[in-house]
Amino acid sequence: MAEITFHLDVVSAEGMLFSGRVESVQVSGAEGELGIRHGHAPLLTSIKPGLVRLVKLHGAEEVMYISGGMLEVQPEAATVLADTVIRATDLDEAKAQAAKRAAEEKIHGNPGDVDYATAITELAKAVAQLRVIEITRKRF
Repeated sequence: MAEITFHLDVVSAEGMLFSGRVESVQVSGAEGELGIRHGHAPLLTSIKPGLVRLVKLHGAEEVMYISGGMLEVQPEAATVLADTVIRATDLDEAKAQAAKRAAEEKIHGNPGDVDYATAITELAKAVAQLRVIEITRKRF
């Protein structure tokens, strides 16, 4: 029996990272984790830094890191728009660890010189990258 699929585009500022048919997509929405399948109700929501998990035809999975962005869902198609999307296999754990340490140092450093909102955003992105790396290690 053929799987019910829908079209998904994953687009970053650098260009198209994925365009094709998928069985489902999972993203970290602003209000929590979202799982999208064919026929999902129309939706427009922001996405927080985290993972995008695609289940392609025949159950093949692909995991990506997203820095945040927007998700648009229509019954037959969905689009993920983001500033940065990186395939999990292309993430650099050492860089993510260094970014996490730098953000933590900014947060705990001299209070007068810190833009806390920026530091917290940088920390969230680094932690999300490390989470994607960990998930990828366990699953693949």
